[in-house]
Amino acid sequence: MSYNIFSHFYDMVMDQTVYDQWLSFVEGYRQRHHQSKEQLAILELACGTGIIALKLAEAGHDVTGYDLSADMLSLAQERIEEAGQEIQLIEGDMRELPDIQAFDMVTCFSDSLCYLHQESDLLQVFEGVHRNLSEGGTFLFDVHSLFQMDHVFPGYQYIYQEESEVFLWESFIGDYDHSVEHVLTFFVENEDGRFDRLQEIHQERSFPLETYQRLLKEAGFSSVELTAEFGESPVDETTTRWFFAAKK
Repeated sequence: MSYNIFSHFYDMVMDQTVYDQWLSFVEGYRQRHHQSKEQLAILELACGTGIIALKLAEAGHDVTGYDLSADMLSLAQERIEEAGQEIQLIEGDMRELPDIQAFDMVTCFSDSLCYLHQESDLLQVFEGVHRNLSEGGTFLFDVHSLFQMDHVFPGYQYIYQEESEVFLWESFIGDYDHSVEHVLTFFVENEDGRFDRLQEIHQERSFPLETYQRLLKEAGFSSVELTAEFGESPVDETTTRWFFAAKK
């Protein structure tokens, strides 16, 4: 399906304040661990349409965006140009991350890592990130918790409706342990007044905390911090999203 349609609906239904929370998570960590640097060199993995990358750039950081989708990067470039910012964008699979430069920080937000369904894929990403970090650099990312995957998502439904468009989101238990399948259905009015039905499926999986911690250590990270609520709270049994800060 068209990424223009998907991003159009996604940007409408997504709580826009959450992007400021991701920015606050980055800035809070910078203030605690990179006090000597106002500007960080940041690699934003799975940057999508560039909203988080742009916010990081507007905060004064030197940002590089990386994403698998050429269509998403095209939309990101349009957004960046409209904002008058300069961000290097690179197309590629984060499991095959090349050596780009030594970054102060690598970020990967909006549960993008949950689209990787095998431990071996996660390890490849973690190793590539580690290679692209300077000594003392940090990797910030979030993933859905097992509580979210096993108890919140299954059976979830959301409907967004306007006069000329409808978006339906349904979530079901997936094929793997701690996985879900999101079925996204779009009804978009065409020029003759009829509605086109478009659909796509997103499959996500999460792993126990111990798995992420073990794989980060295997990739070479020296320490791993775990929090909830964008770094503001400790993790408990009902936490829906885990936030990691891994240091090289």
